[in-house]
This record gives sequence, structure tokens and C-alpha cells, in this order.
Amino acid sequence: QVQLVESGGGLVQPGGSLRRSCTAAGSIFSIYVMGWYRQAPGKQRELVADIGSYGITTYADSVKGRFTVSRDNAENTWYLQMNSLKPEDTAVYYCSLKSTWRSSPDYWGQGTQVTVSS
Repeated sequence: QVQLVESGGGLVQPGGSLRRSCTAAGSIFSIYVMGWYRQAPGKQRELVADIGSYGITTYADSVKGRFTVSRDNAENTWYLQMNSLKPEDTAVYYCSLKSTWRSSPDYWGQGTQVTVSS
């Protein structure tokens, strides 16, 4: 069984930055894509960013140029650096693991609130 443990998040002013991390405990050799999703109140959960084992990344249009996803394979850890945050980035953020780019996540983190407000 794989467990995902998230850290980071919290309250930040518009224009500020936050860094999220997620560590997978357990064997994930068969899991290929590490990612981040978010869910704002009253909205569906949406993909924010993914990163494959060779460093290929995808981003939602709304975060391109502001967010960066990265991973440390040796530590089974991946990160989401969020810069130039906007109030519309406010959501619960979840890390994820999935076996292919197009599949739904096999595992989820517990989710952490990120609030962008002055």
C-alpha cells in the first residue's frame, strides 16, 4: 500500500509564493506520473500539474508560467512551487500518483488548504 504525505500550504497574500511537497511511503516503482490537483469550493477537482519519471511536465493553462512541478525520484518526493499567487488559486490542493498520463490517480494525498487573500 502507498501513502502520500503532503506538507506546505497555508495563507499567503496575492503575489506571494508557496511551496508544496509530497512524499510517497511504500513501493511506487510501477507508478509513473506524479502530480497535483486542486478543488475550489463549489467546483470540480482539476489537474494543476503532472510530471513524468523523465521530467516531462504538463500544466493547466491557468497556472502556466507561475507554477513549477519537480520531483526527486531518489526520495519519492515531488514538489509544487507556486509563485505570483492569485485569489483564484485558493483551493484544497492534493498530490497524486497515477500509472499513466491519461489514467485517473491511483493514490491521493490528504489535501491541504491554500488560501490567497490580503
